[in-house]
Formats: sequence, C-alpha cells, structure tokens
Amino acid sequence: MNQNDIPQAIKNGKTILGIEFGSTRIKAVLIGEDHTPIASGSYAWENQYENGIWTYSLEDIWTGLQESYRQLTNEVLKNYNVPLQTVGAIGFSGMMHGYMPFDQGENLLVPFRTWRNTITGQAAQELTELFQFNIPQRWSIAHLHQAILNQESHINDIGYLTTLAGYVHWKLTGQKVLGIGEASGVFPIDSRTNDYDAGKIKLFNERLAAENVSWKLQDILPKVLVAGDAAGILTEEGAKLLDPTGQLQAGIPLCPPEGDAGTGMVATNSVGERTGNVSAGTSVFAMIVLEQPLSKLYPEIDMVTTPAGKPVAMVHSNNCTSDLNAWVELFQEFTQALGVEMSESRLFEMLYTKALAGDADGGGLLAYNYLSGEHITHLEAGRPLFVRTPESRFTLANFMRVHLFAALGALKIGLHIFEQEQVKIDQILGHGGFFKTPEVGQKIMAAAMNVPISVMKSAGEGGAWGIALLAAYMLHKSPNEPLETYLSNKVFAGEQGTTIAPDPADVDGFTAFMERYKKGLIIERAAVDVL
Repeated sequence: MNQNDIPQAIKNGKTILGIEFGSTRIKAVLIGEDHTPIASGSYAWENQYENGIWTYSLEDIWTGLQESYRQLTNEVLKNYNVPLQTVGAIGFSGMMHGYMPFDQGENLLVPFRTWRNTITGQAAQELTELFQFNIPQRWSIAHLHQAILNQESHINDIGYLTTLAGYVHWKLTGQKVLGIGEASGVFPIDSRTNDYDAGKIKLFNERLAAENVSWKLQDILPKVLVAGDAAGILTEEGAKLLDPTGQLQAGIPLCPPEGDAGTGMVATNSVGERTGNVSAGTSVFAMIVLEQPLSKLYPEIDMVTTPAGKPVAMVHSNNCTSDLNAWVELFQEFTQALGVEMSESRLFEMLYTKALAGDADGGGLLAYNYLSGEHITHLEAGRPLFVRTPESRFTLANFMRVHLFAALGALKIGLHIFEQEQVKIDQILGHGGFFKTPEVGQKIMAAAMNVPISVMKSAGEGGAWGIALLAAYMLHKSPNEPLETYLSNKVFAGEQGTTIAPDPADVDGFTAFMERYKKGLIIERAAVDVL
C-alpha cells in the first residue's frame, strides 16, 4: 500500500483491526486495504499460578486490551498524523480452550482457568470414552465436566460458558458467539453441519440429568459461526471498553472470535486440505488439514477445525520455549555480571545459532522442558530437567541443541501417528518465536518432522494479523468465495519465504535423541513425584 494513501484509508475507515490475546503478549495490528500491517501495539502479560490454577485476572485482560490498542493508536498518530476513530472491521482472537463460566448476572463464577491447567484428567478420560472422540484436558467441556465431578458449588449457577476470545467479543458486542475453530476446542464439532455435534450434546445432557444439573448444555454454549459470517457490531459500551478516550466510534462490524490455532492457520495460509502449520512458542502444536478422517481415536490427537469448518488433526504440547527462554535469561544475567552489553535478541540469535555447531544427537545430553504438565507423555505436572552422563559431550553447542530438541520432544511423540495414518502433507509452514532466528528453528523442526519447513516473511505477524485477515475476509469476500481462495489469491499471492529441507544427519541425530528422551521419561516421572 502506498504510504501516501494510508492516512486517507485510516480517515475513511478502510483499515482492519485484529487483536490477539497470546500467552505472553496481547498484540493489536492494523492492516491496510492490501492486507499488510500499517501499525501495531502490544502488552506483555504472564499467567499467574494461584491456588493450584493457571489464570489471568479480568483486570489484566482489560488493562492489556486497552494498552495494546492505545499503543497502536499512538503509532497511527505518530506515523500518519491521523487519529484512529473508526475501522472497517474488527476481530478478536485468543488462547483456545479454558474455562470462563458466568452466572445470569454476567459475573465470572470462578477465576479464568486457562488451557495450561492439567487438572481435568478424570473428566477428559470419561468424556473420551463416552463420546469415542478424544477430549483433551484443556478443552472447555473437560473443565466443565471436572467441575461437576468435583461437585463445585457454582455449577447450577452457570448461565453462559465461553473462552477468552468469546468473553472479550461478548463484552464489546453483546453477542454470545464463537468462530467454529475456537468452538471446536470447546466441544466436538460436526463438520457436516458446522455446529456442535448433536449426538454428543445429547450424551452429555444425559450425564447432566443424572447429576441433577438444572440447565442443558446447548443453553450455555456460544452460538457457532464460520469464517465470513457477521458476528455483531461494536456497541457504545464496547467502544469505551476498547478505547476509554472515547475517540473510537461504535457500529463497527466484527468477525467471529477465533482461537490462536485458527488464526495461525490463516496467518500461514494453511486452511486448505493437505496443508499444515506448526506454531512454536510457549506451547507448540502442529495442525494438518485432513482429506479424510483418521481411522480411529487417538488420545494424542485433537480433532479441531479450520475457521471455515474443515476437519484438522492437531498435535499439541503444553511446553515449548518457556524453559529454553529461562536458560537464555540466565546467560543474560551472566553477560550483565561480566559488564558485557548485549541485547536479549542478539543473545537469542547467538545461542540458537550455536546449536547448529553441536553434535547431531546433542552429544548424549538430555533435557525435559516441562514447566507444566504434559498430556502426551502422561505427566500431570512439570519439572524442568537437564541430565547428562560422565560420557556426555557437555558443550555450549550441544547444550543449546538439546534444549531446542527438547522443546519438540513431546510433539514428536504425537507426530508418529500422522506417519502411521499415512496422512498426506504437501506443505508445512512454521511460525512463532521458535523460528525467529533465521534457519535455526526451521532446521531443527525439519529434523523433527522429517518434512521441509517453510517460513514466510509475514509469519512473524502471527495471530493478530490472522484475525485481522478473517475480519477482512468477512468484509471483502466475493459471494461463495472460499476462505482458502481468498487467502491464496488476495493475501498471499507472490508471498516470499524460505524453505529448508530436512538434513539426513539432523534427522538421524534427532531420532537418536528421541530414543534417549523416551527412555528417560521415568526420570521426569520421578521428579514430578518427589519434588
């Protein structure tokens, strides 16, 4: 988009606003008519571990939303000398799953329980058996069923159950809705009807009746919408919640709120069959859009959907870069103690690049990055560990390489299933902090997945850009234009990126590491039990 045209586009409301609530950052992105970002703002936040629950406060949600939007509007004013008073459309995205139950008076009944909690093991197992469909611990329905099993006092007071993205959207529009990709992490979806699976709703309602619960499930869940659907408009109250200065005008249309998995698919143009993406940051997940359903139920595989409702097989690991980041912070302390000035980004780049010089298998070292529990390896809590033997080759390069390997260890265990099912994959695109240092994350991920990994220049824009694209699709799509066609022809045409094929030596090295990793899980189990 021509720089001279941007101020007029802002003034005329020709821009699109996307905001995503990530695990460590709330990011706002404003895009122009050509779908490229023209301004952004962000707010750093962290989940809190309170009374055995990973949570974020409602106050933090609204403080973070307003601050990220304020930064964006300041950037717009500074760079284009135009106040931001309206946009063409808005979209909200957030961490999927979790548990936010409200009563009829719109009061949150218990603190927000995020996806990171691994406290719903009994419920997840019971529902998986009941539905013959994998229900992971982090899904909203697992949290709800566990609360019922625990006989928590708030159950009969529930009037509405939603997710973080759904909550923010509701408060800004009054609409109790979810995009289908986000909804598919709340309760199983029937891709033939693009709605919650009616048969499974019936089975759950029978459980509710047996427990003498006063409501039915369909009465408390948000309505399911697909990409392109209208999802309400910004109310006067909502405009003030987003922009307390009063500059932002009400009446702006919103697209359905989506989860970070769905916006990741959109931001990497991975919504068509036989495409996939892997998102690696605080958590890591690989998502493949399927041509046909898997042959059977796999506890390690989540079945979700694209924002348009196509079935997606997803391998999700709770832990990825958090422990790795903690080690880099330790090295940062060391550089500061030496009096050496080095930015955090430069230190990350140096240490990540060092990993490429390590032994293919990481020199016999072993690490577990489990800051929280890990369902794929059946651990209800996490204890980060670094282990070596007297024979291990303990060098900085091997140390970094093994921690990069460990970030993908649990993911790799789940990925074996795609190989067994002979799932066809034409394209895998990577995004997230793991890929920020050029080539390193791609080479390690290619070794783990044994397929070429592409990273597009735009991938760093992430989910906030992805939800902005979904809002643009709602506003600008042609009649009957599928989401994948819109993205390929109007957003990603001519998009440049890099592709790295797996190096056979790296693949063999990662395979050797994984043998060590699987044998050593008993050490992690012992650490959880005794520490």
